[in-house]
Amino acid sequence: MTADSDTGPKPTAADINSSAVVVSDHQQDLPVAQDRLVKLICSVLAEEGVEAPWETGLSFVTADEMAALNAAHRGIDQPTDVLAFGADDGSAPRAADEPRLVGDVVICPAVAATNAAARNKAVDEELALLVVHGALHLLGYDHIDDADAEKMEQRELELLSIEAATLGLTGTKAGST
Repeated sequence: MTADSDTGPKPTAADINSSAVVVSDHQQDLPVAQDRLVKLICSVLAEEGVEAPWETGLSFVTADEMAALNAAHRGIDQPTDVLAFGADDGSAPRAADEPRLVGDVVICPAVAATNAAARNKAVDEELALLVVHGALHLLGYDHIDDADAEKMEQRELELLSIEAATLGLTGTKAGST
C-alpha cells in the first residue's frame, strides 16, 4: 500500500522540522553526504504525504554488517545495497504529538560504489537512488512483479527529478535497483 500524495496538503517545512531522521554511519569505506541524503528522505516522505511528526532511521553499514542483515532477514548470505525495515504503516493509533515510526533504511556504501561503477554512475547518484528506493519500500512499494517494479521505478525517477530540480542539478539521470 502506498501513500497517495494527491489527497491532501503536503507537509510543510515546519512539519518536517518536527520530524526526525536518525542517522548512523558504521562504515569507513566511503564518505557519505549525510545532509543531502537526510534532506532527500525528508523530501520523499513529504512527497508521499506522510503526516508529521514522524521518525525514520538511515544507517550506513559495512559489507559484513549488510551480509549479516541480509542473511538474517532475507536468507541471502551476501551483502546487498539497501534494506528497508518498515515499522508503522500509519494505521497504528498514537497521540497527536507522537511521531509515526516509519522504519529504517540501511545502506551499504561499499556495495553502492560497486554498483555505481558497473552502471557508470557517480556514487552520490547511486546513494540518492538507494535512499529513495529504501524510503519507498518503507511506504509499501515493492518490485516483486513487473507491474509493481515499473510503478516503483517511475516513482523513483519522479522523486529524484524533484531533488535534482530543488538542488539545481542538470543532467541527473536516475537508474533503478
